[in-house]
Amino acid sequence: MIKIMKYGEVPADEIFARVTAMTDVSDIVADIIADVRANGDAALLKYTEKFDKAKLTQLKVTEEEIEEALGIIEPEFLRILERAAANIRKFHSRQVRNSFIINDEPGIVMGQKVIPVDRAGLYVPGGTAAYPSTVLMDSIPAKIAGVKEVMIVTPPMADGKVNPVILAAAHVAGVDSIYKVGGAQAIAALAYGTETIPKVDKIVGPGNAFVAEAKKQVYGMVSIDMIAGPSEILIVSDDRTDPRHVAADLLSQAEHDKNASAVLVTDSADFALKVQAELEIQIPQLEREEIARASIDNNGKIIVADNLTAAIDIANEIAPEHLELCVDEPFAYLDSIRHAGSVFMGRNCPEALGDYMAGPNHTLPTSGTARFSSPLSVDDFVKKTQYTYYTKDALADLAQDIDYFARKEGLTGHARSAVIRLEK
Repeated sequence: MIKIMKYGEVPADEIFARVTAMTDVSDIVADIIADVRANGDAALLKYTEKFDKAKLTQLKVTEEEIEEALGIIEPEFLRILERAAANIRKFHSRQVRNSFIINDEPGIVMGQKVIPVDRAGLYVPGGTAAYPSTVLMDSIPAKIAGVKEVMIVTPPMADGKVNPVILAAAHVAGVDSIYKVGGAQAIAALAYGTETIPKVDKIVGPGNAFVAEAKKQVYGMVSIDMIAGPSEILIVSDDRTDPRHVAADLLSQAEHDKNASAVLVTDSADFALKVQAELEIQIPQLEREEIARASIDNNGKIIVADNLTAAIDIANEIAPEHLELCVDEPFAYLDSIRHAGSVFMGRNCPEALGDYMAGPNHTLPTSGTARFSSPLSVDDFVKKTQYTYYTKDALADLAQDIDYFARKEGLTGHARSAVIRLEK
């Protein structure tokens, strides 16, 4: 049963405790990465047979396989994928940054170019637990950014095929190529390249502990989006919300993973009890009952605050991945939210809306990293290059200042490189 805590009466370390118990897989991952670097496709095929029980002869998904998948996908699901993709494109198109130029002083031109990375690799969990929503959320911003080649790596099913829902989503999103490989070995392939899989500039997408550790180890060789932890939801609610709705929203995250975190912060002790009781009714109704039960019992909590202002303060301290504001006037509190991955406003905005259909991205910072990081966006797939042009006369105006500044840092070579241009 979920724990109920009264803020101010329970130690702060209990209120703000996070799930931190993670198995150390760093040595295993390091060995896999080294193997892939040394042996390329042969290592990928070996690990795919070992971990995914699929014996492959080729890694790249063919056009025929994509056509086959589209032929067996229900037309209704394709319609839903297209609708979700349209909403995602609409939202992320507003994130596009423009290059700029400054030339308002004689002899001086400065500017910044916004340039997409050449190639992005998207990790998509696969096999029997497939997430087509991840395909849309991770590939559409890359396409909007102008990335030349958007690739997917995803583990195959035991029959050697990629789950057709992933292929359908990739088709809708306009993904350029798909490869049948998962785990740490897939991340290694994206970072270093193999005979079949070209190396990329950016790796994004969620995965298990092995995938997260591999992303951490290859960072620097490539860019990554984030190191994602267990999924989280925090709901701030008054007592006028239907407790069934709040319980259902908490369970929408609890069913992800036994380490997932579901938290309610409310200003009503009576409402806390109602939600606690409702969770006990709804948990047995879930297909993933065992996972949800472990998450709720071990990591779930209901925090009773004195008022909604205090509830918002608690939410900011926790900095959750998903934050729901189930209150009468959610926009009145929006400016007070400083740390959250994505905010869901009002009583009719379940977090699942954001997972699938609304448009804002669902690849979000976890484990409190919303204090300093952001949801996946078009920005993740571009870089900036700045440029400067000065005429001789314009440089002359600054050369003595450069000389003085450089000598203060003990860098006489810097100083001379400026003033030498003024010598006759």
